[in-house]
Formats: sequence, structure tokens, C-alpha cells
Amino acid sequence: MMPKSIARRLALMFALVALLVFTVVGTGLFLVLRVQLDRHLRESLDDRTEIARIIVFHAGTLEKWKMSREKLSDITPRDGSARYYVSGPNGTFTYGAPITGALTSASPDGYALSRPASCPNDMLTRTLTIPAYGDRPPVRMQVALSNGPNVRTMRSFAFALASLSALGSLAMLMLGYYVARLGLAPLTRLTKEASEISPNNRSQRLNTHALPFELNDLAISFNGALERLDVAYGRLESFNADVAHELRTPVTILIGQTEVALTRNRSVSELRQTLQSNLEEFGRMREIINDMLFLARADQGELATQLVEVSLASEVAHTLEFLELPLDEAHVRATLTGDANALVNKSLFGRALTNLVMNAVQHSTSGTIISVSIVREDDQIRVAVSNPGAPIQPALLGHLFDRFYRVELSRTNSRENHGLGLAIVKAVADMHRGTVSASSENGINTFAFSIAAGVRVQHAKERAVHGANAGIQAPEVLNAKPTTEQAAGPLA
Repeated sequence: MMPKSIARRLALMFALVALLVFTVVGTGLFLVLRVQLDRHLRESLDDRTEIARIIVFHAGTLEKWKMSREKLSDITPRDGSARYYVSGPNGTFTYGAPITGALTSASPDGYALSRPASCPNDMLTRTLTIPAYGDRPPVRMQVALSNGPNVRTMRSFAFALASLSALGSLAMLMLGYYVARLGLAPLTRLTKEASEISPNNRSQRLNTHALPFELNDLAISFNGALERLDVAYGRLESFNADVAHELRTPVTILIGQTEVALTRNRSVSELRQTLQSNLEEFGRMREIINDMLFLARADQGELATQLVEVSLASEVAHTLEFLELPLDEAHVRATLTGDANALVNKSLFGRALTNLVMNAVQHSTSGTIISVSIVREDDQIRVAVSNPGAPIQPALLGHLFDRFYRVELSRTNSRENHGLGLAIVKAVADMHRGTVSASSENGINTFAFSIAAGVRVQHAKERAVHGANAGIQAPEVLNAKPTTEQAAGPLA
């Protein structure tokens, strides 16, 4: 198993690569040396053969042959590394003993490699015939040269090569570990910086200056993740504070009204009035809790189920008809343009549209016109609600769909609205694979959401079955048609 340390792993890889290189180079050198030694052995054998041939060739008489035998004895080494054998037809012109043994290899040019019984190493032999001269008849001469020095040289070279390769690999292992530690020093620094990040210093980021380009992208991605976590953590803190504030108001009212009712004896009519007021606050708390539960399910990636293909213009007209009373009370009227068919959850779509229209009613002056438009844009169908109103700063547009966000920071309308209306619109758009947008141009404020136009009915049925099997149920408030109180409640 590879070690878990990157430095050790790299050092081991360096050592293995070095060992492989040493082995390949050493094998090449070993083969080249063997070829050169074999060539040198042949050249030495040729030289000895030529000298012996000259000595034997000029021995034309018996007297000269005796002198030739002495010369052959003089050039014969005592260790037996070189041998000479001469044989004639009548046994007169002879020298030495026959060179016999197991034949290892032979070549057509007269060379042969054999292992004599009395020699521990192979001997390279060459055989040739010397023509007659004077009284000497033709003779056959055999010269043999031992391969022992070459074998010893090759063994010494192989041992030295193996030792040097092992030492070199070991040195590469240690140097590789040191070099790897130096190369991984920026990663060690990043690890230390990352370990110092805590909820108390969420703004701290990894220092990307002077980083190798291999780590620069990693550090930038990590900083991006920290930035997103910081934003999410900040939203969570703000969300907790907003929830506490929104629930504190009705609870405070309930406690105050109950304490006042208990200060003295009250008539049945007064107690009924107090209970009626408390019931309204309980209803408001229920709306907040239901909306928070719905948003929590949307955050988990739940998609809309029970999709039905409908005419969006028909659904918008039905919603505007339902909101006729609050529109008349505000002395505004709504117009509708465009149409498209899409698969939607009618209850969710109606709720999102109700929130947008009521948001426009709240921020419109008497006698103005609210415009609702339906436009197909590529694979999305966009439903937009526009109304004349006070300009909204561009820096605020990106936060309007956040939970509990209000342009009026004083929360002067907190009794009527709890700041989840546009957040619910965004959740409904997400559940229909759509998006939301807000713009403020030329005195017209436009809030819009879109839904996917290319969702297939079969896919919708599969999602519905999956949701039923998983025990996912739509929030109770969405299964019923929006009431006037619900329409007025969840506004941004």
C-alpha cells in the first residue's frame, strides 16, 4: 500500500523511477561491455593464432620443428588460459594435447566456444590448416583462449553496477523526500492557514500570492467556497434574528393583551374581543411557521409535483378575479397581456402570482395600473408584474427575494407583512426549474418569475410518484385557495 504522505509517496516514486533508469542504462552498458569483451577476446585469439602459424609454418625440418616446439611452449601461459595443439599425418610434427570438451557454440568462420573438462571456464578456439613446407607435411593447428578474464570482468561490473544503482536509488529516495518537502511547503502553509479559519474570523481567506499555479486554482476555489459559506452563515444569522423578531411581536402582543385582561374582572364581551385579537395573532404566527416550513422544503431541492398543463393566462385571470376586492380597496386595476401553456402546480403558481400582485398593490398609488405579462423566453416562460412606484436602488434589487428582507429597514409594516412573500415566489420558481428577477426603470418596478417550458408530463408523473413514496407532502396552506388574509400576509 502506498504511504499516505505525499512527500513520501513522491520520494518513493522518484526512487523507483531512478532505479528503473539505472537498470535500463546499466543493462545497456552491460551488453555493450560484453560485446566489446567478446570482440577483444577474438582479436587476442587471432593474434596468438597468427604468431603460432608463423612459428609452425617455417619449421620445414625436424631440427627447426624442435625449435618451433620450444617457442610454442614459451608463448603458452602457465595458468592454461591459452593452449596450442598441432597434429600431423604421421605423428612426427605434433605438439600439445587435443583441445576437447562440450561444444557451447560454433560459427562458420572457424571459431567455436567449448568447455574443456580441465578448464572451469569456456574457451574460444580457432582451427586452421597450415600447408606443407620443406620436409613438413600439411598440419592442422588449433588455438584456444580462455574466456575466464571476461567472465570475471563482467561479474565485477555487474556487482558494481547493482551496488551503485541501489546506492543511487537510496540517495534519490532521501533527496526526493527533501525536494518534495520543499515543493509542498506552500501546501503546508495553506493547510495551516485553513486550520486557523473559524466562525470567529470568517472573513479570513487563504493567501494566494506567490503560490504555484498548480495550487493557485485550488486556493481560489477554496476561497470561493469560504465566501459562499460566509454569505450563507451570515444569512442564517440574519434569518435567526429575523425569525426571533417576527415571532416576538405577536408573542408580545399576546402576553400584553392577556395581562391586561387579567388585571380586573372582564365582561364576556371584553374577553371575547381579547380572544379574537389573540386568535388573529395566532393565525399570523401560523402563517410565518407554514411559510418557513415551505421554504425549508424548497431549500432541500424539492420539485413541484401534481403538475397540470394549463393556460397561464387563464390562471392569471382567475387569480386577478380572486384579488378583485383588495384591488378595488386600493383603487388600482390590473391588466393582462400574453399567454402560454405550461406544466405547473396550480396552487403554487397561484400563490406566487398572488404575492407579486399584492406586493404591487401595496407599493402603488391610487388610480395606477398594474400590468401582468406572460412571455416565452427560450426554454422559460416569464410571468412579470409591473407597477409605477418609487425607484429602487440597484444595490437593493439583488436582495429583494431574500427572506425577511424589506426595503423599509424600520419594519413599519411588520404587522401586515412578515417579509417572506418574495422569498416564497423564488422558492416556487425554483420548484418549477425557473428563476426570479427584479428591475426598476423609468419609474416602473417589475418583479418576475419564470418556469421551465420544456418539462414533460411523464417526468412530472415520475416526480409525483417519487414524492409520494418518499412521504413528501405539500404544505397545508398550498392545498387550499388563497384567502384574503393569506394574500395580504406574505408580502416582501
